[in-house]
Amino acid sequence: MNALNLTLVLPAAGAVALGVVGDRPFAALVNVAVSAATLVASVALALGVLETGPATSPGRLLYIDAFNVYLVLLTAFVGLTTAIFSRPYMAHERERGRVGPRTMRLYHSMYQGFLFTMLLALTSNNLGVLWVALEAATLATVLLVSLYRTPEAVEAAWKYFILCGVGIAQALFGTVLLYFAQERLVGIAPSSALLWQEMYAAAGYLDPTVLVLAFAFLLIGYGTKVGLVPLHNWLPDAHSEGPTPMSAVLSGLLLNVALYAVVRVKMIVDGSLAAHSDQYNPQLAGHLLMGFGLLSFSVASLFLHRQHDVKRLFSYSSIEHMGLMTFAFGVGGPLATFGALLHMTVHSLTKSAIFVTVGHAAQIAGTQTMDHIRGLIRTQPSVGWGLLIATAAIAGFPPFGVFTSEFLLLTATMQSWPWLTVPLLIGLGVAFAGLFRHLQPMVYGEPTENMSAVRVNMTPVAVHLALVLWLGLAIPAFLAGWFDTATRLITGSGLL
Repeated sequence: MNALNLTLVLPAAGAVALGVVGDRPFAALVNVAVSAATLVASVALALGVLETGPATSPGRLLYIDAFNVYLVLLTAFVGLTTAIFSRPYMAHERERGRVGPRTMRLYHSMYQGFLFTMLLALTSNNLGVLWVALEAATLATVLLVSLYRTPEAVEAAWKYFILCGVGIAQALFGTVLLYFAQERLVGIAPSSALLWQEMYAAAGYLDPTVLVLAFAFLLIGYGTKVGLVPLHNWLPDAHSEGPTPMSAVLSGLLLNVALYAVVRVKMIVDGSLAAHSDQYNPQLAGHLLMGFGLLSFSVASLFLHRQHDVKRLFSYSSIEHMGLMTFAFGVGGPLATFGALLHMTVHSLTKSAIFVTVGHAAQIAGTQTMDHIRGLIRTQPSVGWGLLIATAAIAGFPPFGVFTSEFLLLTATMQSWPWLTVPLLIGLGVAFAGLFRHLQPMVYGEPTENMSAVRVNMTPVAVHLALVLWLGLAIPAFLAGWFDTATRLITGSGLL
């Protein structure tokens, strides 16, 4: 069995196995072991793509190239480190009585099920299967968001399910329109009409009117999962009420995969509009992304100042950064696209590290309310320093990788849309102030009396932040090559 199949089979089998194992003492270790095996398979897959280029599975159901292979590797890596963190975290939740045997069985099984849906969405060559995978991800995460079964958690899960369900319905209609546009071409078999490779190759022959309409529905549908304003309302509630490991993978993985789906469709639409530039603006899809991205970035930056729950605070930070990435893909061009790909990577690593520290901090204080989380650097220095450094990294402090990607985006914006540099800089300043006005008392304030001792595992945080620092100082040659190849593919100058 090749690495591509193994990358999908391992988490799927792990979900079934953990459902059978149930709440055994070794279930958390099995979860970590399956995640580690998936990472090994994804590394082998990435090395194969690095050596031989894009690959298609028999039957052309799966497709892997420079764009999605690094996201597959990133997904597997964050899945492993979060599984390592979740072992002591969920054990503490069990001791507190917040979860029981049945919910622990559900948690471990759905954790692997969620990773499977993410990897399937990334590797699928069929846009219909991509839609199914993202819908399955919604179902898996709804169960995890409501894991604690409190009224607030159930309400957040329903809100997540309804909003994302409406969004995914819009995406389904957009997918049907894509099929309609492709199926009308002479010589296209119905069974291959939704294959991304086929659509990308024939983009110049597709009806631009149908594609523009399809992109509008897909942007609304998948944009709901990205957390784009005004479709973002589910995200803060889901983060604040679900278990913290799910917040780490939601911000670090799900949002990336939904944006990946939007960009894949944009590549097809760009090809069609370029071939019909006498009728349509070739940059129409990019302009839509720029508008939604800048709106999301600006609104989230302002909302950072109004938060009282620490997990809601960083969920709005996720919306802010997803807005930046969406804006960057909309700007287009090699520099902005390269910066967006880098930002997807460093944001995932940094934000998942932040949620690890936030999870431990909330357990130490016994609450997620920031007014009661104080003096972490005195009571639990590793958690306090971890939160401080990770927040500095996500705020764009040099020499971390977020600074590099934001600098590339600002440079590209100054070249293409100079007047938009001003709102970007203002938004970055507002977001910085919003984060650090809340961070300072949590880290340096006077500790409260109800702090409790908690077993913490800061290894994932150290590894993630070290990687983000490395990417800020010097991007490895192989990763720069992946980004460069993916950039050429996305901007239309590369080959399949």
